[in-house]
Amino acid sequence: MRVAVLAGGRSSEHDVSLDSGASVREGLTAAGHEVVPIELARDGTWWSAGEEVELRPGRGLLGADAVFPVLHGPFGEDGTVQGLLELLDVPYVGSGVLASALCMDKILFKDVMGRAGLPQVPYWWVDVNTRVEIGAGVTYPCWAKPARLGSSVGISRVDEPGELQAAIEAAAAHDPRVIVEASATGIEVECSVLGPSDAPVASQPGEIMLAAGEDGWYDYEAKYTPGGMELVVPARISDAARERVRELAVTAYRIAGCSGLARADFFVDGDDVLLNELNTMPGFTQTSVYGELWARDGVPYPELCDRLVRIAVERYERERAFRH
Repeated sequence: MRVAVLAGGRSSEHDVSLDSGASVREGLTAAGHEVVPIELARDGTWWSAGEEVELRPGRGLLGADAVFPVLHGPFGEDGTVQGLLELLDVPYVGSGVLASALCMDKILFKDVMGRAGLPQVPYWWVDVNTRVEIGAGVTYPCWAKPARLGSSVGISRVDEPGELQAAIEAAAAHDPRVIVEASATGIEVECSVLGPSDAPVASQPGEIMLAAGEDGWYDYEAKYTPGGMELVVPARISDAARERVRELAVTAYRIAGCSGLARADFFVDGDDVLLNELNTMPGFTQTSVYGELWARDGVPYPELCDRLVRIAVERYERERAFRH
């Protein structure tokens, strides 16, 4: 198949996306696909082979049979590009508009998961634009985060009440919607999910070990600096916790309506498992957590890329069979 790979974008994760896109292009080529590279510049323009891409609704994208949008964060992972690809009428890898937008907004995602009864850390939120103030009962330590950003950008640890307002303001510099989460005990565990929304499967969970030790936290530097973290597979947790992680990962995926892929993040303390979030387009280099977990489960990177494209085409064909 001819597959267009989108990388770059307007978010702070532009460079990370370029790295992910380069790996996906290599993986698809190794799997036998013809690849069309498209770079989304920081100003929002799309470029391929040195020329600006003309986008025409209903006309597809450069003759591609499918699109792999390897975009992280706002303007790529949040439903905006997914909506555009729907208008172009082309199959694309990953979740649709609603699931992408839902999982990108940490507040709405936690609200929906909470309604479904999935276990999470306590959380509170603020909207600077509408002057919605944080409620009472915040516990310390806690974390203030932009609600719709990834890669740990704009996050602050808050150890006492006097630090909270400054942390909220720092997060609000990136997003007027700010979530405050109680600090969780235990270790950070991640689990990759693959498949259509009605038949997803979960990988073996992996444990995040930080080079900074227990006093460190999984920030941007830890995620993207060589040696900043180590992925331990399988995670050093009990059999009961391991199965609970996999169960919750698949359940959350289905509730959110995800498709193709997602990485589910958890806090695990003994047999207690708390869901943190779903990333609908996680880092996608061959050494990123998502791909590495599947590699440890016997799915090589080129095969993983190929499966995702085929899931995208199958979903497109099913959805176009309905009348609107």
